[in-house]
Amino acid sequence: VQLQASGGGLVQAGGSLRLSCAASGGTYSGYAMGWFRQAPGKEREFVARISRTGGSTYYGDSLKARFTISRDNAKNTAYLQMNNLKPEDTAVYYCAADSGVPRLAELKKTTGYDSWGQGTLVTVSS
Repeated sequence: VQLQASGGGLVQAGGSLRLSCAASGGTYSGYAMGWFRQAPGKEREFVARISRTGGSTYYGDSLKARFTISRDNAKNTAYLQMNNLKPEDTAVYYCAADSGVPRLAELKKTTGYDSWGQGTLVTVSS
């Protein structure tokens, strides 16, 4: 599956953004979807994951209160709604797909995903 992330940009602290991840070339409903982010000089960090049906979601530490992951299988698209953004949220955000059997120990790791999008930059100014 090919993934195309979009929706990043420059926003002031306290603002909101919605990222989109459009999938093509595969059976989208067969993939769990995830979002990760990577700030300059830091490792890629887990943000959120949603199951194939959308019935289960997982979030990185302290992000659940501000971020919401969702998906629309009819549109082959996953979303990440980010509210009350903070300067520390500045990063390149990547979407990823997991086509395999979910492994609990891998849900929040980059190794739990086999396809990646190109990333979209989110910059939060103070």
